[in-house]
Parts: sequence; structure tokens; C-alpha cells
Amino acid sequence: FVSTMQLADVIRSVGPKSRDGIDPATRTFQGLRIAVNDELGELERVLDASLSLLRTGGRLIVVTFHSLEDRIVKKFINTHSKPNQDIPRHLPIAHNHVEPLLSQPHRKPIVPSQEEMERNARCRSSKLRTAIRTHTPLAV
Repeated sequence: FVSTMQLADVIRSVGPKSRDGIDPATRTFQGLRIAVNDELGELERVLDASLSLLRTGGRLIVVTFHSLEDRIVKKFINTHSKPNQDIPRHLPIAHNHVEPLLSQPHRKPIVPSQEEMERNARCRSSKLRTAIRTHTPLAV
């Protein structure tokens, strides 16, 4: 291949057309970009880092553009919004060791309105998820 257009033409010639009207080459290039840039790994690393960077009351705001990203963010927020299940309930541990690190002001993602999508078609797949840092755990 000399150009991306040649690769796109080959992908279109062998791949089935999608029902949603998105060009099959678009999804292929998206997959290549995600793999080459390790975008999902980067997302996981930045989410993990956010726990040490956010102060109590700090907001974590993440906008995702496809289901793979959204699943990672949703799982991260849900996991850290639950009390620590690893500590046996019979141990005499201070209450704040068991509290969740994050709270969710919105259980569901915020998605663009129809009006917003009409003004900006590229926002159609975006989802915004939020979490608030509840406390900073004590060093053990």
C-alpha cells in the first residue's frame, strides 16, 4: 500500500457494510489506532493515577467515544464506588479504611441531546461519566 486510501478501498471491497452506515474502513483504522497507541492501556493507567492525584472532593470527569473505553471507565468507577470487600468485617479497622474511594453523582452516563447531535454530528457516540473523590485513605 502506498496510501491509506488504497487500504480503505481494499477493506471496503472485502468487508461487509455495517447497518449503522459507518464505513468499514473507519472501524478498521480506529482499531489500528487503538492498538498502535495502546489507548486502552493508557486509559487504565490514567484512571489508576487519578486516585492518587485527586484530593477529597476532587472530580473525575471522563468523556468516552466508544464502548471499549466506556466499559473500562464504568468498571473503574463502579469498582471504586463500592466499600472495600477485601477487609474482613470482623477486624477492628477504622471506618474510613472500608469506605469507597469514589462516589457517583450520576449512575448513568450523560449523553448528547438530539439538538447537540444536530449541531455536532461527531458527538453522537460520546458519553460523559463522573465521580467524586470521597476521601484519602490512611497509610497502612
